[in-house]
Amino acid sequence: MKWSIVCLLISAQLWSQKIIWDDQRKLEWSNFQSKVNAMKNPDVVAYTHCGWEYSTVVSSDPSVPVKIMINTIFREDKSWKDVKRINDYALLHEQKHFDIAEIFARKLRKEVSENIKTSSDYQKKFKDIYSKISNEYKAFQTAYDKDTQNGMNKEKQAQYNTIIAEALENLNSYKKS
Repeated sequence: MKWSIVCLLISAQLWSQKIIWDDQRKLEWSNFQSKVNAMKNPDVVAYTHCGWEYSTVVSSDPSVPVKIMINTIFREDKSWKDVKRINDYALLHEQKHFDIAEIFARKLRKEVSENIKTSSDYQKKFKDIYSKISNEYKAFQTAYDKDTQNGMNKEKQAQYNTIIAEALENLNSYKKS
């Protein structure tokens, strides 16, 4: 009996450390729970650990349809903030990192829906599709921070806010249902 209670407490704690992207839920500073600055950069106000995760239902029969579920996630336990320097503007910049992850999850969902129908398709194509989208995602996140100077360049930040909003809208049909 004690063992099952401990397992339930541990799994509840692990589940609470991950937020799945939802356009109705915005990040709050309380979501940034890591005590460690993973960037090791004293100029960084916060670090958002986000991306996506996927699960599959694949058959050994190559002709059977495959099901791939893709979620955009934010890891609370790996996301950090400098409590002395946080503000609403910095939080918006961090939210956009999470939104960018959702854009590329939608791109991944789009590629999957257009190219992967069966277990055979999954075996032949998924790794390459995933790698391509993942590389584009990393490059975009890097450019976003560089161009906005980690959110300090307000003009560039405003431009990216528009780019991100438009990309989310353009890929709206690939939003997780």
